[in-house]
Amino acid sequence: MNYLRSFLPWIVFAVIATQFDWRYSGLAGVVLSAGVLIWERRNGRAWDSVVIELSALGFFVLLAGFAFAFPDSAVRDQVDPLSSAWLALTAWLSIAIKKPFTLGIARTMVPRELWDNPVFRRTNVIITAVWAASFTVHAIAGAVLLAFAPHATVALITIKVLGFAVPIVFTIRYPKIVRARATVHTAQ
Repeated sequence: MNYLRSFLPWIVFAVIATQFDWRYSGLAGVVLSAGVLIWERRNGRAWDSVVIELSALGFFVLLAGFAFAFPDSAVRDQVDPLSSAWLALTAWLSIAIKKPFTLGIARTMVPRELWDNPVFRRTNVIITAVWAASFTVHAIAGAVLLAFAPHATVALITIKVLGFAVPIVFTIRYPKIVRARATVHTAQ
């Protein structure tokens, strides 16, 4: 559930961006990401667990500012792949600086004794890499599709849904697989 709440501004933005003026989708992203960030911090979430929320706020502030300053820019038609590229960059950078964005979120769900466990850390690097790869594929596929078939709405929606669904399913399943392996290994 924490992951879904973290990505809520991105999901709502994607829906609004396909239906309305990009300026207002950017503005909605600012309001939603600021709201989610404030709500999360007021509920005690640490800064390392709100990386996606911070990234969203940065992206949407830049996007809304640019969209209102240059409403007729060609960037308008590339907002979806740009948002995925921004998320990919956020995820890849979090891995590069050895602070995968999923680690802070995962720490809110497990006992403190596991936080420094190498398996726990590695699991989160892998999960973050799956998110990063999914966002990267989404950005590239979206850009290519928009370049060659900009009216292929079903394909664009499918790419958007898969861009989030694949890493969500992996994030739910992979820790269970790691725990099952650890249990088998410990039992031997």
